Amino acid sequence: MNLKIIKVGNSKGLRIPKTILDEYQIEDNVEVTLKKDCIELRPKNTPRQNWKEQFKLMTDNDDDELLIPDVFEDEEI
Repeated sequence: MNLKIIKVGNSKGLRIPKTILDEYQIEDNVEVTLKKDCIELRPKNTPRQNWKEQFKLMTDNDDDELLIPDVFEDEEI
């Protein structure tokens, strides 16, 4: 696939087609890795993104069980 480099102010830019943005879930930011013979673009993942909504769903579905015990066998209660 060939993409055209465009002028953006004093810089240059690259237009990425919407189908590629959608397929790789790229929204606002990408990570850029410069390699010897290529430039690698990856979606910028935000750790813990949507956790609040997921925790609410777990609570609503009564699916919020502990995965490890809150008291250990060698612990005095």
